[in-house]
Amino acid sequence: MTEPRIHYETFGAGRPIVLVHGWGTDLRHNWVETGWVDALRPIRRVVALDCRGHGRSEKPREQAAYGYRAMSRDVLRVMDTLGITTADFVGYSMGAFMGACLLGDDPKRFTSMVLGGIGDETPKSSAVCVAIAAGLRASDPDAITDPLGRAARAYAESNPDNDLEVLALSALQMWPEGYPRTLAGPGLAAIDVSVLVVNGEDDQPYVRSDERLVAAIPGARLVRIAGANHASAVADPRFRNAVLEFLSGLDARRVQSSEP
Repeated sequence: MTEPRIHYETFGAGRPIVLVHGWGTDLRHNWVETGWVDALRPIRRVVALDCRGHGRSEKPREQAAYGYRAMSRDVLRVMDTLGITTADFVGYSMGAFMGACLLGDDPKRFTSMVLGGIGDETPKSSAVCVAIAAGLRASDPDAITDPLGRAARAYAESNPDNDLEVLALSALQMWPEGYPRTLAGPGLAAIDVSVLVVNGEDDQPYVRSDERLVAAIPGARLVRIAGANHASAVADPRFRNAVLEFLSGLDARRVQSSEP
């Protein structure tokens, strides 16, 4: 399978940080319009990409192309293209599950990692991919009766760069894979990367398992945003503030470690 072309944009200068968005959106909607790039640009060289099947990146019409692990390799390809050896990382939802793969496979490429909107799927939440795919594939959106299918269709159609069939394929592939500790594998317990996990306190079902994810990662921290859910947390300024505080602490420790 030929690797798809990945669109990315860079902002600012300094230590690099890679931003990886959630399913059905793109770098502009997830990171620029929500204020993330403006918040991070003063302290980092921001690299944001459109994941395969999203935004202005290529959109393979093969379901297997949308496994979290396959998609995570695109992050490394972008870093290699830009000559970036190591970087901080922020991923939300789909991007966070991709981050779990990278933690397990290539932890030395990352100096820190923020995983937002993440936790274990359940049999019930995993199965919603079928209703989502059906809603995306419906010939008449007015005839969609399943509320999840209707919501997914409206969400996908709000971005003119989306390809509904590609998003259906990606949903069917990704949702059943949504177990971050399994994606990361046994190496998770031995990583030496600073990790912050952030979830809205109403992000079901992920808040049922996020503490187990944090416990599996040495030194990881968990922040829950009061009153936020999966859809609202990414644009919540408290999420950005938690990440800025996390990065500031890392920078302070780096300065201290470099002092004679």
